[in-house]
Amino acid sequence: MSTKIKAIGVLTSGGDSPGMNCAIRAIVRSAISHGIKVYGIHRGFKGLINNDMEEMNASSVGNIIQRGGTVLYTSRCPEFKDKEVRVKAAQILEDRGIDALIVIGGDGSFKGAIALNEEFNFPVIGIPGTIDNDISGTNYTIGFDTAVQTATEAVDKIRDTAQANDRTFLIEVMGAQTSSIAVKVGICTGAENVLLNDKEIDYKKISSDIRRGLRRGKNSSVIIVAEGEKPGRSYEIANVLENSHEISSRVCILGHIQRGGSPTPTDRFFATVMGVSAVEALVEGKTQNATVVRDGKVMIAPLSDCSSKSDHAMKDYIGISESLSI
Repeated sequence: MSTKIKAIGVLTSGGDSPGMNCAIRAIVRSAISHGIKVYGIHRGFKGLINNDMEEMNASSVGNIIQRGGTVLYTSRCPEFKDKEVRVKAAQILEDRGIDALIVIGGDGSFKGAIALNEEFNFPVIGIPGTIDNDISGTNYTIGFDTAVQTATEAVDKIRDTAQANDRTFLIEVMGAQTSSIAVKVGICTGAENVLLNDKEIDYKKISSDIRRGLRRGKNSSVIIVAEGEKPGRSYEIANVLENSHEISSRVCILGHIQRGGSPTPTDRFFATVMGVSAVEALVEGKTQNATVVRDGKVMIAPLSDCSSKSDHAMKDYIGISESLSI
């Protein structure tokens, strides 16, 4: 298939997520099959403005499909909001002979890609990659399934010690502006309560639920807490439960363990299909689009659909954990 695109750049930006390497691998090998050169840009937009990149080949992405993190490394680059910095980036891409850019990241990364397209008519494709599953326009983002799997395994182990020691545990999972991980982990682990990041905490309900369980013979409880804007909110919750409701608890913050690890088959599958679809979109002449998952299928949508945060992905399942913990 003929194409005007002769070389593309690919970068990973923002927080890393398991499955990014699967997407990189798919992009490189799919592009090569079309006779397109691929330049891997190191450390996201920061690497782009520092001209830190290398041409990749099939061997460059060998044996990475099972690895977490990103072989291209990543970073956050707030300076990319400045027009002068974007001018420099566009000039570097032109000097390198790069005709299009694939950005794997979140809504902030996509805003940078949109600016490149609108200001310099530069073709860009976005691939949503974030464990938080918090990007508008798509029902799934690369890394979410692995993060849920990691957190679920951790909660299962903590529940063992909670039961052995007659304890209530507050287990805090990641999600600065979304509760998707918390909701799914809560359902998958049979948590007694799930505390969302944007809802006022009903302490009377929590204490009532725990005491109801004790009356029917339960000796332990697990409460999943979405971290919110400031990690560590579980400690304040634990203090209120103990000082105002006489409920003693232990806190466990899972933190960045949720970002790492070998991607699950689900993340590998969607990341790979998204990578191939991104290259195909460029070959077909699309210039400001994203690969998204809707109704379980990967498709191409306007990149502007994915340029904001959204807590929509798991909203239909809120409350299931509590309704089953009778």
